[in-house]
This record gives sequence, structure tokens and C-alpha cells, in this order.
Amino acid sequence: MEELDTPCLLVDMDAVDHNFRAVADKYRDTTCKMRQHTKNIKSPLLARMQIEAGGTLNGVCTAKVSEAEVMVEGGVTDILIPNQVVTRDKIARLCALARRGDMKVCVDDPRNVRDLSEVAEAHGVTLGVLIEVDTQMGRAGVRSAEEGVELAKLIERLPAVRFRGVMSHQFLSEYTDNESRFLAAREPIEVCLSAKDAIEEAGIPVEMVSSGETFSYDVAAGIPGVTEVEGGTYALMCTKYSYMKEFEIANKVLGTVISTPRPGIAIGDVGMRALSWPSGESPAVEGMPGVTVETLLDEHVVLRTDGTTALDIGDKFLLLPWYQDMMVDRWDQFIAVRNGVVEGVWNIPGRGCTQ
Repeated sequence: MEELDTPCLLVDMDAVDHNFRAVADKYRDTTCKMRQHTKNIKSPLLARMQIEAGGTLNGVCTAKVSEAEVMVEGGVTDILIPNQVVTRDKIARLCALARRGDMKVCVDDPRNVRDLSEVAEAHGVTLGVLIEVDTQMGRAGVRSAEEGVELAKLIERLPAVRFRGVMSHQFLSEYTDNESRFLAAREPIEVCLSAKDAIEEAGIPVEMVSSGETFSYDVAAGIPGVTEVEGGTYALMCTKYSYMKEFEIANKVLGTVISTPRPGIAIGDVGMRALSWPSGESPAVEGMPGVTVETLLDEHVVLRTDGTTALDIGDKFLLLPWYQDMMVDRWDQFIAVRNGVVEGVWNIPGRGCTQ
């Protein structure tokens, strides 16, 4: 690892294996399973590793049609897009994928449902449809159980679309303790389940309830009715989720000290463009006691040391992301390492898939 050119994105394979085993163990004997969200990893190879480790339903989530195309090309063919696909060209691409796998998409609007039906019928395929329920985010999703019932009835009437279930997404605004985390996770999931119950009371079977994410992966597994969790961050992790002690940080950015302009200060060749989040906390420095990030610039990082660890020109350092969601998208490849030795160099084919 010391011989690598920098900056570069490392993936610690021991940490990845640990995280995937943790999910496999959690969901081994549960009805609820993991549907890994690939917006965080952008890699069919990593997605298949979790599927092979266990605890999944052999499928993934993708944020976009283009990411779904990457996953299908990489051999993962059970796909849920937990967002809306509304333009006819993208619906046509989704229909092409439906010839090769089980494609599902979320809706919250009758016109979108009709368009999905019309395009799918023209292509001779059937698309799975889930109703997104707004439980907390204030963005997409139906705003009431009654609205969900009416949308489910419409889906049931139309050709070439098959009603599969309901879906919701939540977030944790602030972690205080596990008891509070469980409460904060359970309440919005119950809103999603209330839509499920209303749809079933209308005589329409609900096969899937896709709700939950990394911060609630253990909560959702214990709530009757939830069939899958859309966890993403857990795979590679970040310091923002450090309260999830069962997971380890696997994605790390390796940098090199290029200047020591004054005592206690070093400049590294890793900047904001190599990391991910323009707000929030600074990245952490791994394995260097007393060294912290003072400033993160576009192309450089300013490191400060209290003297416990000396920093000299040419020294390597590892930065751990505060928030991981966008980081992988900034890189073309992972450098897979184990015990400090390079094990592989993997392309990131989902990088830049914005459509």
C-alpha cells in the first residue's frame, strides 16, 4: 500500500467482509432481508459479495435507471428503483431491462402509473410497481394511506404493471442513544405500514414492504410486516454512523504529505474533490494519534499535529469520510487492500450514472 500513487480510494477488504457478515448474521433467521442500495458502492462486484455472504433477497436498489443497467450487466437482476422514473425514454430503458430481470419502480402519481403501463405494454413486458409513502422526508411519496389505496387500485386495473407493495425512506436527524434511535426509526416505518394495511383492507395483496436503511437496519428487522431494508452506507461506512458499532469503515482515501510549511502543520494531496461532503464534520485521520484535519480545500488538506505523531514530506496518511454517500462516485476505481497489501484493482462501473 505504501507504494501506491496518491490520492487513491482504498477499500479495506477485511472491513468489507466484516460488514457483509454482520448483515448476513442479522438477517439469517428473519423474514426481513437486506436489499443493498448500490448508490453507495456503484459496483456489481461488491453487490454480489453481499448476496453471496447472505442475508439478502438476491437483489439490490439503484437510484437511477443507469445504475440499474450497470447492475444487470454485472449479473444482478433483481432491481428496485426506490424513486420515480417518469420520462418515456427512461421507462423504455427500464422495459429493456425487464426482459433480463425483475424490475421494480416506485410511484406516487397516477399519470406516471399510466405512462409506465402504456410503455411497458408496447414493449411486451411487465413492470413491478411499489407505491412510495412519504413518512418523514417531505419529498416524493403519497401523503396519506387513502391516496395510496387509490393508486394501488389504479395499478391493479392497468395492463403491463403489477402492484408489488409499498416503500418509504427515513433519516435520523441526531443520534443520542440506541433507545432514541429505535423510536425514531420505528415511527416513520409504522406510517408506511399503515398504508400497507389500508391497501390490504381494500382487498389488494401487498407482497413487499421496503422500508429502513443503515441506521434502522436492526429496527426494521424486528417490525412485523417489513420485508426488506434498503441499507447502503453500512457496506463501506463513514464516521457519521460511528454509533453503529457492528460495522467498520472500509472506504479510505490514501494521501501523501507534500509540504510542511511550519511546525505542527502539513499539507496533503487529498482535497474535497476526492472526498464527499461539503458540510458537516471533517474527515478523520486513521492511525495517527494527535493528527486532525484543520481545513479541507478543493485539492488539498491541511493537517495539524499536536506533536504526538510527526509529519514529514512523503509520509502517507489515510482519511476516513464523515459522510460516504457521494464519495465513491468521485473515483474510477477501488484499490482493494488486505493487511496493507493490494489485493485487486476494481473498476467502479456505476460511477457517473446520473440518468
